[in-house]
Amino acid sequence: MGMGGQNGEDCSTSCVKSEARYTWEEIQKHNLKTDKWLVIDRKVYNITQWVKRHPGGLRVISHYAGEDATEAFQAFHPDLPFVGKFLKPLFIGELADSEPSQDRDKSEQQACDFQVLRRTAEEMGLFNASPVFFSLYLSHIILLEFLAWATVYNLGTGWISTLIIAMLLTISQAQAGWLQHDFGHLSVFKKSKWNHIGHKFVIGHLKGASANWWNHRHFQHHAKPNIFSKDPDVNMVHIFVLGDTQPVEYGKKKMKYLPYNHQHQYFFLLGPPLLIPVYFTVQIMKTMIMRKDWVDLAWSLSYYLRYFITFVPFFGFFGSVALLTIVRFFESHWFVWVTQMNHIPMEIDHEKYRDWLSSQLAATCNIEQSFFNDWFSGHLNFQIEHHLFPTMPRHNYCKIAPLVRSLCSKYNVNYEEKTLYNACRDVVLSLKKSGELWLDAYLHK
Repeated sequence: MGMGGQNGEDCSTSCVKSEARYTWEEIQKHNLKTDKWLVIDRKVYNITQWVKRHPGGLRVISHYAGEDATEAFQAFHPDLPFVGKFLKPLFIGELADSEPSQDRDKSEQQACDFQVLRRTAEEMGLFNASPVFFSLYLSHIILLEFLAWATVYNLGTGWISTLIIAMLLTISQAQAGWLQHDFGHLSVFKKSKWNHIGHKFVIGHLKGASANWWNHRHFQHHAKPNIFSKDPDVNMVHIFVLGDTQPVEYGKKKMKYLPYNHQHQYFFLLGPPLLIPVYFTVQIMKTMIMRKDWVDLAWSLSYYLRYFITFVPFFGFFGSVALLTIVRFFESHWFVWVTQMNHIPMEIDHEKYRDWLSSQLAATCNIEQSFFNDWFSGHLNFQIEHHLFPTMPRHNYCKIAPLVRSLCSKYNVNYEEKTLYNACRDVVLSLKKSGELWLDAYLHK
């Protein structure tokens, strides 16, 4: 596949040199839709055709076209020897001896030190999951589901019992969301196969969503966090303007889909209440049907079948739909605040081609540790460590955090940690600031 151009089959590789040595200037030209190269450990690969077969999705790997992808490749793949087999047919050459290992003047020493940190984490066994932790975690989710059924069975459908049931189901759904996140990042089992099965069970049967939809969306976020056109989480479809540059760009172009200077206020109406019950639900179902992802659809329908079999005898069909809507409504608030407090107040901008450490730290911050914060956020209060080592089991984030702090201090990379209250407050303040930037540009420039 990767050598097709040498046989005249693929124009994207027709320029392959006999000595197969390339400069960064040459490689950076191959970042087009029909012509994609990337570099891993100084080896150059033509991924033009492979992107269509990439298990993580076409877009996530395409975001590194024309770049060095070594750190991202290592971060996403726990079994490097296995995935390395897929690279062999794509190999077309190496960097010229005179070329640095890092593109675009990135610090080679910083990248080297980060690799040392990664090896240290491996030697400390921090990539090994605790079966007890994840077994107890899954058990407490199932227990909550059982308690919801037991409540309606024993107490009936009065207002108080219904509120208790909604609370139990909301907690169960939120915690199942954090658990599916663990399986999706291949951080529970050593073998990817078992992680994939666990992921489909938790996100499909326990939550009614799609594993493939989540993978293709979430991996893009990790690959290029807070980068416009690459991170779908900051693609707000003109509902919000984010960061410092987008508001000014929209303002200068006189773009006004909504009154952005009030976005910090209508965020409470359009963000937390609607993301899961409306936007995600519609998008997930539409994606599974359009992509003919019948396996994920079957897993998703198994959730709804189980849910309605459990609650229709007590609440009736429409009452069960109302209960599920209430649960999704409250879960959505929980999800939005936890996921956005780590990212929205941070830098959101166009691609700047930073190294892995700098790009992840610019887009993420931590929330101080406590038993409640760990549980409430699914350990995503350690967002920095999670982004640097996405396949690391979450119960080990606190162990690697001091070493990450030390490395950041050495290279003056900002390691930001906040209280839970300040983090949520900063979401609103950052939206307000961006809205004011838009209004100023819209009126005066």
